[in-house]
Amino acid sequence: QLQLVESGGGLVQPGGSLRLSCSASGSIFSINGMGWYRQAPGKQRELVATITSGGSTNYAESVKDRFTISRDNAKNTVYLQMSGLKPEDTAVYFCNAEGTILYRGNLHVPVNSWGQGTQVTVSS
Repeated sequence: QLQLVESGGGLVQPGGSLRLSCSASGSIFSINGMGWYRQAPGKQRELVATITSGGSTNYAESVKDRFTISRDNAKNTVYLQMSGLKPEDTAVYFCNAEGTILYRGNLHVPVNSWGQGTQVTVSS
């Protein structure tokens, strides 16, 4: 179908930076929107940033001046550059992609997929 694999998470000090990557694979016909969501302990999953195939972006207000989302359509990969990290950014970050896959090699089927998540911990 459409598999998503994240990488780049880890432990970083407040004020530090990390870059997350998410690569999509499978029977892909096209990918429209891609994005990053996060979920902290005891909280609901929330939107961090999204980007369309045309490059239009959307950010949560809490990260707008610190994070940058980008994508490489040729590689089916989306990135999240995170700077000025705060302890409040600590969460599991999930990659999301919406698009169309090829079912049985020829049928076009809409799909919305999630990655397994990568842990980002901001702490001294």
